[in-house]
Amino acid sequence: MSSAIYRWAEFIKFEHTVFAMPFGLAAMFLAAGGVPRGSVLFGVVVCLVGGRTAAMAFNRLADWSIDQKNPRTAVRSTLISKTTAYATMVGGVLALVGGAWILNPLCLMLSPVAVGIVFFYSLTKRFTWGSHGFLGLALGTAPVGAWLAVRGQFDSWVPIVLGTAVGLWVAGFDLIYALQDQEFDREHELKSFPARFGETAALKMATGLHGLAVLGLGVAGWMAGFGWRYGVVCGLMVAVLGLETLWARKRETRGRAFFQANAAVSLLVLLGVMWEIFWK
Repeated sequence: MSSAIYRWAEFIKFEHTVFAMPFGLAAMFLAAGGVPRGSVLFGVVVCLVGGRTAAMAFNRLADWSIDQKNPRTAVRSTLISKTTAYATMVGGVLALVGGAWILNPLCLMLSPVAVGIVFFYSLTKRFTWGSHGFLGLALGTAPVGAWLAVRGQFDSWVPIVLGTAVGLWVAGFDLIYALQDQEFDREHELKSFPARFGETAALKMATGLHGLAVLGLGVAGWMAGFGWRYGVVCGLMVAVLGLETLWARKRETRGRAFFQANAAVSLLVLLGVMWEIFWK
């Protein structure tokens, strides 16, 4: 049983939930000015986990035959059956919609839009080298959705700015991740920025996007009335992203650049928001 659970978790890369989850929780705490009521906290977590699980399962199913041809990803189709993958996708969608139903009518009404956005990314590599931006859009909806979960309406630009910053950050680190497959993508006519423009251009673009992301996160903090504590966290984020850029230049450390550095960034943002809110 433990082996089956491990294979399932590896199939959907459950540990990568750490990328979007902290931003969603940060927006939720910010919108509530602290810890919201239990039903909201539960609904937000269910939506975030369900949405990401459904998106990853759909991605694996859409790329099933492609992944089998790629030595780096060939093992994915051996972890679980297609039937289990479909069940995982449906279960994730139901969790997202169910969580939205717990929250409020607006979240429930927008839940199909959220599903459509996170699914659409998996198809974009077939027709545009800008697919990394669509992944940014998908994860950038997390803080916006969490804000709506608390407020039930669009009443501030803060979640929009925060979501935009998240999208820029995600697009940047996905460019680094895509460097692993640039030769494969060219050979099989798949679209990606590194396959189209090369490694040097991809690293420069990733650095630029991350710079804009830090600026956006700083603006979101300023709009929220944050002070020096959040500023310290932003400084640490700059250091982590700089380290990620160095790691990304070497093939043997790109995995570390993708996961460890970006997990640190998302957790730092959550820490900064909580530090400001709960200190007050």
